[in-house]
Amino acid sequence: MGAVTQSADTLRDRPGRATKPRGRAKEDLITFGIAMTAIIQFVGIASRVMPQDVRYWLGTASEPDLLLTSALLLNIALLIFGWRRYADLRRELLVRREAETAARTLAESDPLTGCRNRRGITPAIGRMLDASREQGDEQEVALLLIDIDNFKSINDRCGHKAGDAVLVETATRIARLLGPDGICARMGGDEFACAFTFEAGDRERADRLAGEIVAAISAPVSVQDLMVDVTVSVGLASSRQPSHTSSPDAEMLIHWADIAMYHAKRHGRDRHAWFEPQMESEIRFRNALESGLRTGIRAGEFIPYYEQQIDIQTGELVGFEMLARWKSPDFGVVSPDIFIPLAEELGVIGELSDSLIRAALEDAKGWDPELTLSVNISPLQLRDPWFAQKILRLLTEAGFPPHRFEIEITESCLHEDVAVVRTIITSLKNQGVKVTLDDFGTGYSSLAQLRALPFDRLKIDRSFVSELANAGANSELVAAIVSLGRGLGLPIVAEGIENGEALAVLRQLGDLKGQGYHYGKPEDAAATLQRLLAKAAEPLPDAQRAAG
Repeated sequence: MGAVTQSADTLRDRPGRATKPRGRAKEDLITFGIAMTAIIQFVGIASRVMPQDVRYWLGTASEPDLLLTSALLLNIALLIFGWRRYADLRRELLVRREAETAARTLAESDPLTGCRNRRGITPAIGRMLDASREQGDEQEVALLLIDIDNFKSINDRCGHKAGDAVLVETATRIARLLGPDGICARMGGDEFACAFTFEAGDRERADRLAGEIVAAISAPVSVQDLMVDVTVSVGLASSRQPSHTSSPDAEMLIHWADIAMYHAKRHGRDRHAWFEPQMESEIRFRNALESGLRTGIRAGEFIPYYEQQIDIQTGELVGFEMLARWKSPDFGVVSPDIFIPLAEELGVIGELSDSLIRAALEDAKGWDPELTLSVNISPLQLRDPWFAQKILRLLTEAGFPPHRFEIEITESCLHEDVAVVRTIITSLKNQGVKVTLDDFGTGYSSLAQLRALPFDRLKIDRSFVSELANAGANSELVAAIVSLGRGLGLPIVAEGIENGEALAVLRQLGDLKGQGYHYGKPEDAAATLQRLLAKAAEPLPDAQRAAG
């Protein structure tokens, strides 16, 4: 390796090295001139001296001219020197070429997996495309871009040594399926690319290979005593894209496959997808949306809306759930189903949540002091061990009573580190904050977790509640959840009450809180305050007036 590196260094233009090749070339030119002069002199002198020397040795001539004989011997020495120098130059040139080849191989190879790197595969794809064009309409080039899903979590959970082993095994499995005619490269990080040719129009072969790669890599990787589960997302692109009249170059083909790979990743991972032209428009829109989201957080474009929470037996308003809305000057009103997952992916969900909670606390300070405020928390936020302290700091800064504040966490949060979740919940409850388990009934939590984690209430998922009006569908399941909550001493909230029929079924189940469009759609702070002022101005019912 040291010899290769040293030889390769002489090929680079670096200070102190630039004059060495020129000096060597000048030296070689002088040697060549000496050798040519020696050859010419040898021919001229030998033609005169050699016959006389031969006759002298035979005894038929007088003693030869010593000066010419010495000159002949000198010419012979110079010829021997020139030949040896020529041989040395050939050996040096061979070593230099080998060093160049080794340096090029090192520059175009991935040191971990041994396959090509991005620098190495791009020209190889270009040569494959050129060869395909020479075949006319008989061949296409397929490029597969392969990305390991959640590779960072593998490094975090199992260590970088295990991560490296996964990368090596992934490259081995890809190469085994690709065969000798294909080319494979590690593009960087956890991303691989491979290219191969197939008969024009036979995309089923590329589909089969992509499916085989996804299945092969999904087999667990054994690293010492660990079994690491791996999935990949694969994007495919072809050199004959129907929507493009011109043939793509290597960089364009990689770009298309990259777009298709992210499409596969966004639609569930552990799958493959072909590039389609509309995907490029989606990527541009997504990039604009990402930029707009970051800008919107700083500009205050995200505002809290409030949905009423009602005691379904008395009809009394008991609190509000805060919901996020994004009013963008560029995209209009953006659904939370779009910007919440995007904020989680970009890692700005905590910043977004803090800004909304801060605004909601200021709004809620102007409400009746008996009304509660509940907010939804992302599972990603619960990975932060300082989350409870951040919430308590927001409450302190706003001067908002903790007993009026509730956080709602989904059952998917229970897949995270349960010990961390328990610590966070306990810290919040110790300060008076209530904690609700949201979307209960979707199948993630167990009875043991409900008993181990100190929740204050359960919220039935809207998918069960919304069907109660359909001839009693799901009524037994909802009744079972209510009975479970009653047995655990946990009050129940039913979300998604859309009509009077569902409300009537819920009223038969006991004392519940409820929310949904049956009580009105979520409103912004101004409309919510107007609703509360109007309600306060209403005359009290006769029963309450008599009790007062």
